[in-house]
Amino acid sequence: MRISGSIDALAPLPRAVAVGTFDGVHRGHQAVIGELVATGLLPTIVTFDPHPRMVVGDGVELLTTLERRLELLAALGIAETLVLPFSPALAQLDAETFARTHLEAIGAQVVVASASFRFGHERRGDLALLERLGLATLVAPHVPGVSSSQIRRLVAAGEVRAAAALLGRPVEVEGTVVAGDARGAGLGFPTANLAAQESLLVPAFGIYAGQARGQRAAISIGTNPHYGGTQRRIEAFLLDFAGDLYGERVVVELWERLRDEAVFTSEAELVAQIARDVEATQAATRP
Repeated sequence: MRISGSIDALAPLPRAVAVGTFDGVHRGHQAVIGELVATGLLPTIVTFDPHPRMVVGDGVELLTTLERRLELLAALGIAETLVLPFSPALAQLDAETFARTHLEAIGAQVVVASASFRFGHERRGDLALLERLGLATLVAPHVPGVSSSQIRRLVAAGEVRAAAALLGRPVEVEGTVVAGDARGAGLGFPTANLAAQESLLVPAFGIYAGQARGQRAAISIGTNPHYGGTQRRIEAFLLDFAGDLYGERVVVELWERLRDEAVFTSEAELVAQIARDVEATQAATRP
């Protein structure tokens, strides 16, 4: 997939275009993209970074980083993605001007969206406006109950299986592996400690079963209360893995929430519980 950061970088080719933030690239987004690809025109996404709510709203915790969003779009068959830097000036652009300068200018012939699609200043643009401007439109099938907001609520509550049903794949958390306290290695369970982007939504504290880099993983999200920790940490113990991951970007799938964090009466009790968490991880199924 080709990624561009400005209108000038895209040739005016016959395109089918979808516009949006596509945070999470969930089942609703996937329905739009499926229709986009099926047109036979060059399937193109116009998206924004940062998320518009970070510029003109009250902020938002994201389901996916921009890098992961682009990977997921590419996997669904998108040929080109235009990532527009979202700014107060872009937010003030009226819908008709946006359509002329950002859709027609790149050769858009068809715009695919949900029936509720709105765009432009104060969200005054819709599919009817695009049709009046001479663009064809396609309404993607509605996927009931699926929205980025609902998925965020489920993820924040640790309900990763319910969230996965709306995403169409497991909930993920990602970050760069950084040095930790090395306590896990001392207990026989070495972990990769992830530093996640501040804007990324991290699920409720607890112990999860999942996978990373193709290996099953037991994941701890929280403050390590047994050791009196106060800072949030994301630590993944990759089963059957030996190696150095420092400095690498790792995407971790969360399949199932196993339990809350806990304080144990002894380190031996902690080790025994981690062993049970590993057994549960081995038995867990991918949603």
